[in-house]
Amino acid sequence: MKKTVSLLIISLFILAMPAAAGAESLWQTNRRSSLFQDVKARNVGDVLTIIISESSNATRSGSANNSKSANVDLSAGTGSFLRWLTNHGASTSDSFQANGNISNTNRFNANITVQIVGVQPNGNLLLSGTQTIKQNRDIQTITITGEVRPQDISNNNTVLSTYIANADLKITGKGPIMRKQRQGLITQVLNFLF
Repeated sequence: MKKTVSLLIISLFILAMPAAAGAESLWQTNRRSSLFQDVKARNVGDVLTIIISESSNATRSGSANNSKSANVDLSAGTGSFLRWLTNHGASTSDSFQANGNISNTNRFNANITVQIVGVQPNGNLLLSGTQTIKQNRDIQTITITGEVRPQDISNNNTVLSTYIANADLKITGKGPIMRKQRQGLITQVLNFLF
């Protein structure tokens, strides 16, 4: 009986060894799989969401006035030519006036998910991302690049566009609606010439 129990224990031990060898550790070498670590983007290839809320307002006005006048009056003199001049006078005048006003207001709100394309030596993250929206035959493309500090990224892996340094935000579009918003070729030539 003792021999049977010993054989049974050894058999169970041998059967249990392959299962133990195939088990994975709770402590992963990949630090992002830790149970206690947040999911903030920090490495090249990670993604985060930019909350774009930009507005700008510019107003400019200018005014210019310029005027000049001159009069020539000759007193009486001797000789036929001088007598002719005294009966005549000369005067000139010139005036210029210009006014101009410019008012420009822009607002842009959107969310765009970008990818980290580099990490600076100081820990700042370089971002780049593009979002393309196609509706009917119109295409609108939003592109953003810049640099953000890791501490400016919120717990839900988002960052406000106002926290992005060297931000370059481009909005381009093409399609029927965009073509209608451009001036015609003849108008562009006339504006260039005049």
